[in-house]
Amino acid sequence: MAIPLLMDGYPKTVGRCKKGVLKGRPESTFKFGQKPQLPFPGAVSGRLRPHKSWRPIEQATMSYGYGLSASLFQLAQAYSVFARDGQLVPVTLLKAESPVGGMRVLQARHAQSVRNMLHLAAGPGGTAPKAQTMGYSVGGKTGTAHKQEGRGYASKKYRGFFVGLAPVEQPRIVVAVMIDEPTAGRYYGGDVAAPVFSETVQQSLRLLGIQPDMAVKPQIVARSVEESF
Repeated sequence: MAIPLLMDGYPKTVGRCKKGVLKGRPESTFKFGQKPQLPFPGAVSGRLRPHKSWRPIEQATMSYGYGLSASLFQLAQAYSVFARDGQLVPVTLLKAESPVGGMRVLQARHAQSVRNMLHLAAGPGGTAPKAQTMGYSVGGKTGTAHKQEGRGYASKKYRGFFVGLAPVEQPRIVVAVMIDEPTAGRYYGGDVAAPVFSETVQQSLRLLGIQPDMAVKPQIVARSVEESF
């Protein structure tokens, strides 16, 4: 499943844990745990407990994606904050006839810093070089998780994700991709979801008439960093 929206090694996991424990903040700013205001039957709220009730272990596990749930649509909407320089804008299934104003939830410089980090993650040496596309700069992040079964997680069932934006300096689209139970021998988001992101971005920006912001040449590199989850 891919949703276009207009507008990982072990040490990194440890780093995210430490930052989560030291600077745990409510994620509701990005609308996690809240049902999207859309006339669409599949819109769900996900799960995020009130931040005042978080225990230290929950702050740590949520830093790398466990202990909460969000839909693919919610992930795309959260990334739109980075694309819009820190503004959260209302979402709609219909094309807006005029520019839509948003609510500022991050300082512009912080959103731009995150975009730069996402660009590095999708570049040479990152976890998702397969997300790169010809002619357009991209930025995004991989995700890989065991599927939830009952009150726990399945040991051999996975979901692979990639969520990103393009072009990096002046984003026009956010694309979120989720591959449910990949069966081709690979399950990391950088292997199964990033190529779908790349193709979706390539075709979407061309249809929108967006001029390339990079030299038109393949950006795929041979070596990449293995992601973890």
